[in-house]
Amino acid sequence: MSFGHGHGAAPEAHIVVDLRQHFRDPHVNPGLREMTVRDRPVRRAVMGTPGIRPVLKATLAQVTAFRRGPSAGVVTVAFGCVGGRHRSAVAAHVLARRLRRRGLTVDLRHRDADRPVIQR
Repeated sequence: MSFGHGHGAAPEAHIVVDLRQHFRDPHVNPGLREMTVRDRPVRRAVMGTPGIRPVLKATLAQVTAFRRGPSAGVVTVAFGCVGGRHRSAVAAHVLARRLRRRGLTVDLRHRDADRPVIQR
């Protein structure tokens, strides 16, 4: 799932990845500000950010490790950014796609992607 810290507390999850401090925010680009994960320019901007691909690879490895444990079951991953429209939503979208390619069933939710843009 994805969420925005600016819209409330992080949801309960086995793995929570905070993307606020270390990854460029598409929000600073006025042309992307009102867009969401559904818009290709947002997905390109986030995936073009240095470091995001290794974070996704590491998160995929974490999910795999959790699923190999003795009590393997549902693993909840929550990516957070400020507003939940850009960085976290794209990361959740890409991770979901990668997990589905591995044959896993994924329930993808974007908690705050349709909420109003947080003005800074």
